Amino acid sequence: MELLEILIIAVGLSMDAFAVSICAGLSMRKLEFKKELIVGLYFGIFQGVMPLIGYFFGSQFADKIMAFDHWIAFLLLSVIGGKMIFDSFKKEGCPDRICPVQMCTDRECPNGERPKLKEISLKPMDMLPLAIATSIDALAVGISFAFLKVNILRAVILIGVITLVLSMIGVKIGNIFGAQFKSKAELVGGIILILMGLKILLEHLGIISF
Repeated sequence: MELLEILIIAVGLSMDAFAVSICAGLSMRKLEFKKELIVGLYFGIFQGVMPLIGYFFGSQFADKIMAFDHWIAFLLLSVIGGKMIFDSFKKEGCPDRICPVQMCTDRECPNGERPKLKEISLKPMDMLPLAIATSIDALAVGISFAFLKVNILRAVILIGVITLVLSMIGVKIGNIFGAQFKSKAELVGGIILILMGLKILLEHLGIISF
């Protein structure tokens, strides 16, 4: 797998963390670089470690299913991408918001009142579940990496760094603009992963060649 392909997959995977980071930024009363960095590190580290775990797990039986390994990679990426696309159409706001009428998707509630915000806690007991939840998909992608003979060290570093940076950007976007970019991020991430899975499959079948 080429460096550009890993880079694209890394961006797709990071969109879940990016979306949650927007929610985190939305709840912050005062935006600080330290808070952005903490959120970025939580998501970046877990997003990088999970593919490594998946890679070593997948490596145990990669040789046994070499004949159809690209089909597995395609299915894994497609399922993950499809879930992200499905989630992007759900009518739900950020979990840390309290609105007197209904869940809001931006800074204003339907009745025009400013919503009450409960600032997100950056303590491990609160951030770890979020970091794990947003990185589970990366575990499955790590398994597909084992079938594709990816340079796992390079992939892990890229995924972790890109997630860290995009999560920090997500915090800032959420704090400034609200949550209107949350669903769009999940939609884009899902499309990216499905297209990459399709490209891998078509190359293996000899239909396309890059």
